[in-house]
Order: sequence, then structure tokens, then C-alpha cells
Amino acid sequence: MTAGTTQMFVSRRFWLAAATMLAILLPAHWAWAQDRLSVVTTTGMIADAVSQVGGNAVEVKSLMGPGVDPHAYRQTRSDIVAMANADLVLRNGLYLEAQLEDFLLDLGENGEVVAVAEAVPENLLISSEDYSDRFDPHLWMNPSLWSRVVINVRDALIAAYPREEQAFRANADAYLAQLSRLSRYTTDVLSSVAPESRVVVSSHDAFNYFGSAYGFEVIGIQGISTESEAGLRRIAELVDVLVERNIRAVFVETSVSDRNIRALIEGAAARGHKVVIGGELYSDAMGQPGTYEGTYVGMIDHNATTIAGALGGRAPESGMQGFLN
Repeated sequence: MTAGTTQMFVSRRFWLAAATMLAILLPAHWAWAQDRLSVVTTTGMIADAVSQVGGNAVEVKSLMGPGVDPHAYRQTRSDIVAMANADLVLRNGLYLEAQLEDFLLDLGENGEVVAVAEAVPENLLISSEDYSDRFDPHLWMNPSLWSRVVINVRDALIAAYPREEQAFRANADAYLAQLSRLSRYTTDVLSSVAPESRVVVSSHDAFNYFGSAYGFEVIGIQGISTESEAGLRRIAELVDVLVERNIRAVFVETSVSDRNIRALIEGAAARGHKVVIGGELYSDAMGQPGTYEGTYVGMIDHNATTIAGALGGRAPESGMQGFLN
């Protein structure tokens, strides 16, 4: 074992021990209500599923809020306390939470940590372009596929809190019906985009499951992980694509800097080709809490409606339920 490996191992064990000690020493008034299951999730999308399925029987906290990039997120001291005190920790997995991976794996050795996306059959997953032995983690971009993750969330809640199984199953069935309606709406509005216009250019490859589900070509400046850098050569290559294929709209993401997208627009303009920002998309995080876009259904409704409208399709400006701003 090298010195660097030893140091990393000791560091991981230190933080896990610290988390356990913090949980023991916390004042009683910090503990969540004992008559509800306390759940910590990494992403807002998973937290939304927990809220929908768990109802009043759960208390849920998401580590990553609006605009947060899960690929680069690192745990804080308050995160460690929250996870150490939780009855259940739910993560996406598939290396989405890259910087949290080691900590979550260690925590799982002593507590209940479930990677809800990793139980989806591999034949339904898209291979990662960044890592030969991994898969694209952005399953939520396809509501039908995300429904499988919701079922995994349901099963994790039942295993942790079996006395509420009947309620969890009923809530899950109602939520899955919402997702089925969402899938029908997104299919309808996105199919109205002309085949030659079905190209989504965005900051990073978060939309591969979207593209696979709806027949869109997806071009990300960066790879699946935002940790990869987009160099000048990549920007130049994509400017060529925009000009040669007459692509006139690109999209920014709420959780990724728009620097590279604006470089594309400027590069195309220098070639005499006008490209506009077709809208802002939610990729790795939902909208603000308390808003429609701050729910999973609202997030996907917003994305599908925005993309369809920007690329010449037919979609109501207020979305599936009339709730979009």
C-alpha cells in the first residue's frame, strides 16, 4: 500500500469515526421526530421521490439543493452529522456522487445506505463515455426509467420502516401514475419537433437518456461528468457542427457554468452563424424549493416544454399542468 493510499484510507476512516461520534454527542433536540423515518438523500430528485412515496411517515433532507453539481459535491460537517443520524441514506449511485463515493461506501458498512439507481437492470443503462466500466447516472431524464428508481425508493422505505408498507405502496402507485402521465406529455410535445431539428446541445452529457427516449441527438460540450474539461479543440469542433448543420439554438444548464455555451455562440457568430440560447434546462438539480420546477415532475415538464418550444415544436408555454412560469 502506497503512502498516498494509506493517507486516503486513514482519512476516510477518520471521517466515518467522526460522523459516529457526532451522532452520539448531538443534543437531543437536534434529533428528528422519532415517530417518522429520517431519510437523507444526495440529490433533490431522490428527495422528491421520498417525499411523494413516504408522505407524512418520513422526514427527508437533501444534501444537494438547486444549482448544485452532484459530480463535484463534497460533504460538509453538517452533511456528516445528518447522514450519521439518519435512519436511511439514499444515493443515486453509478458514480454520480463521485466526490462522495468513498465516504458513502464506508458509511454503508455501518449503516443503511442504498444506491437506488444501481438496482436498475444494466441492459437499460447507457454506458459511460468517461469510464469504460461505468454507466451514465442521469436516469431521471427519462420518466419511464425513473419510475424504476421510484420503485427502488419505495422498497428501501418499506425495508427500513415496514409498519408503513401499505401507505408507501399506495403513495408510490399514485406517484407512478403521475410519472406515466408525464411520460405521455413529454412524448407528445417532443414528437412535434421536426426530425432534422432534434438536436440538443448543452453544457455536459446529462441528456443521453432523454435523447434515447425521445429520438434526439444529444451533444454535450463536456462529458457525462462535469469534472472533465472542455478544451479549445472541442469548442472549435462543436462550432463546426453548429455551422455545418445549421443548428440555431443551444441550451444552458442550471447546475453548470454557461461559460462554454457562450464560447460556442461567440465562435459561431465569428463564422457568421447566429445561435441563440434556447432556454435554461434543469440537468443535475431541480428548481427552487416551493416552486413547481422544484419538483421532479415540474423539472421534466419544464425541460420538455422548453426544448420543444425552442426547436420549433408545439408545446403549451405553461406546460403539462399550466404551472410553468
